[in-house]
Amino acid sequence: MSETLHHGAEAREAAVEAALSKLDLDTKARLISGQDFWSLPELPEIGLGSLVMSDGPIGVRGVRWTADDPSIALPSPTALAASWDPELARRAGVLLAQEARRKGVHVLLAPTVNLHRSPLGGRHFECYSEDPYLTGEIGTGYIRGVQSGGVGTTVKHFVGNDAETDRFTVNNIIAPRPLRELYLAPFEAIVANAHPWGIMTAYNTVNGTTMSEHRYLVNEVLRGAWHFDGANVSDWTAARSTVGDITGGLDVAMPGPRTPYGPPLAAAVRAGEVDEADVDAAVRNVLRLAARVGILEGADPVVPASDLPAQVDGDALAREVARRSFTLVRNEAETLPLNPTTLRSLALIGAAARDARILGGGSATVFPNHVISPLDGLTEALGEGVVTYAIGADPSGELAAAEKGFALRAICRDAQGEVLGEGSVPGGQVKWVGSDLPDGVTHEALHTVEVTGTFTPRETGEHTFGTQGLGGFEVTVAGHTLFTGMERPADVSDPFAAVFGGAVERGRVTLKAGEPVPVTLTNTVYKESGSRLQAIGFTLMHRDPQRDADELIAEAVATASAAEVAVVVVATTEAVESEGHDRTDLRLPGRQDELVRAVVAANPNTVVVVNAGSPVELPWRDEVAAVLLSWFPGQGGGAALADVLLGTEEPGGRLPTTWPAVFEDAPVTEVIPTDGELPYTEGVFIGYRAWDRTGVQPAYGFGHGLGYTTWRYESVEATPTTAKVRVSNTGGRRGREVVQVYVAPTADTVERPARWLAGFASVEAGPGESAEVEIALPRRAFEIWDEGEGAWSLVGGEYEIRVAHALQDVRLTTTVNV
Repeated sequence: MSETLHHGAEAREAAVEAALSKLDLDTKARLISGQDFWSLPELPEIGLGSLVMSDGPIGVRGVRWTADDPSIALPSPTALAASWDPELARRAGVLLAQEARRKGVHVLLAPTVNLHRSPLGGRHFECYSEDPYLTGEIGTGYIRGVQSGGVGTTVKHFVGNDAETDRFTVNNIIAPRPLRELYLAPFEAIVANAHPWGIMTAYNTVNGTTMSEHRYLVNEVLRGAWHFDGANVSDWTAARSTVGDITGGLDVAMPGPRTPYGPPLAAAVRAGEVDEADVDAAVRNVLRLAARVGILEGADPVVPASDLPAQVDGDALAREVARRSFTLVRNEAETLPLNPTTLRSLALIGAAARDARILGGGSATVFPNHVISPLDGLTEALGEGVVTYAIGADPSGELAAAEKGFALRAICRDAQGEVLGEGSVPGGQVKWVGSDLPDGVTHEALHTVEVTGTFTPRETGEHTFGTQGLGGFEVTVAGHTLFTGMERPADVSDPFAAVFGGAVERGRVTLKAGEPVPVTLTNTVYKESGSRLQAIGFTLMHRDPQRDADELIAEAVATASAAEVAVVVVATTEAVESEGHDRTDLRLPGRQDELVRAVVAANPNTVVVVNAGSPVELPWRDEVAAVLLSWFPGQGGGAALADVLLGTEEPGGRLPTTWPAVFEDAPVTEVIPTDGELPYTEGVFIGYRAWDRTGVQPAYGFGHGLGYTTWRYESVEATPTTAKVRVSNTGGRRGREVVQVYVAPTADTVERPARWLAGFASVEAGPGESAEVEIALPRRAFEIWDEGEGAWSLVGGEYEIRVAHALQDVRLTTTVNV
């Protein structure tokens, strides 16, 4: 929703200027400095409310790390991109705005539009795609949806935060062409088409300048050339230099209460180091954002209450996005869909079938009020007598947050042992940052946190307990004190890793299934003087009894042998995919590959569901009957899986990223800096652009995905600005097809990829029906960034227009002259 369409834009600007004129230097400097972890200060003297921000992008957690106020958990951003549907992304955004309003949040810290430069990127699941055009289209839809609900967005992380290793200090060396054609391209498209009200600059450095201080990219490109007029918010703790940040175009330094802004900024102005006009510019952008979301008196919000979208059913939409994202990459002999009316026995195998991994780790974490696992969904759809379950193989054997079977609360005490307050402990995790503390608790008074409650084991045997975090710990289980000791911070550059630490085993105790036992973890709070990050962070960790893996696989084989069909769910873990670290390979953890091979040897009618946010090696992929990628499917993933496996719904996904056969084939694998630098030596060749160049075949190519019907591509008419395509459904059921258009120069005069995505659209049709769609071809599809001229340059000549079901499945071609 473009603000230029709203009559209130001029009135808002007038209100912004009037408010700005009433503020003195100290107040202006204070306004653009976080007052706590999630908000800016209110200024009653000008009628300004406190601007509240919250993490996204798959749900709105709010300002507290608690399960007491649950959040809808949508599928991961990569899953959303797999739908290839900007309209579905818009609807997801509408739901998230609804959630934000419910929680008193004005700005959602999302979406993440960095690219899948390498499959090793640990935060791959939180980004959309390897392709800048697809990323820009999905991001545009998402932002339009959120802002149509009167809630702001901060497109992130501007720019080059494409890996996690040393993200606070790495200097990414990116030449002008790839910077413009790839990494800046989604941001540019979103600014032009969605008019975001905010942007978040990244931790990393680009070409020698940290992004929170990057005057050229922020002031000259983002604001100057692209006309962005929103607020530029730092990533959390990324603001490090008072003068560098404000002159580099950073409007808001987060989190508070200690930042380079506030008193240090006012002092810098008085010392003549900073021009007050730069402070005014930042304040003006913050006030404009406040006016847009409706917390500045005298300014009507962009979306008045009377114009808010209709209520969205969050459960239903989460389930719909999941099934629309599920990507069927193999389906031999039409194994899927299964027929629920004739199916008598289904073996469901895998730890992730019972304990679904619905989202990635890190700041994207939210706490839904319920989760439907694959076991839940298929049992509900087929009945208990049809589904039999076997764990098969634990994907990790690692300590994990204490979740299943635990009922815990946190009791906060001062140094004298007096109770200050209590809070919830979702998944055994205490992560209280800034003012996010239980009622009645302050950082100054808090001395100990006692996490206490019960644990009801699901299995008999030796259970392992541990801790993650800093401070003094005492762990007691079933009356046994397993550990008493101290954990101090590691010497790392990432302040969050320094605060929250790593998982450490503390002791083991033998327990019986179904018998509750008392559990207590007492943490003596670690307080570091002078730290910018006020945080209490620790977790009670647990691991179930570790049974012999060969025995578990043998049980799975027996279960599969007795069933008509076997469904194996394989998965990654938080140790593999999460914010804060990159991957070192693409293998599934544990012995899951062995499990799949053993099951398919026993039952050739085996379907494998891959519960991962990004590519993993599937060495058995040609041996199984079907492979379905479920990504991180959100809270309704198990129900959506039943919908798709049993044919109630069609899998709607197409790959938004190339899926390698083996790690060694991936064209770009450099994600670890050398001497602080990470050169993007591949230039414009990432993703399918690079695979085309190497000539190596991936396991599954970009855009690939199968449905439950077939399509005939009948005709294409193309000009340099549009491609009109007609398709027919030649199958036996209604279906949806994503028509993809790639352009390929026939005789190139410059170094470019062999082909690239220029447009796409979805069509629906019933059996025997035809559909026609007109797809716009943007001028930018035929341009390159001319490094000599410092400008976009149209490359004329003949181009082949390839209309495709997928990159490697071209159905029609024609040519145009540009």
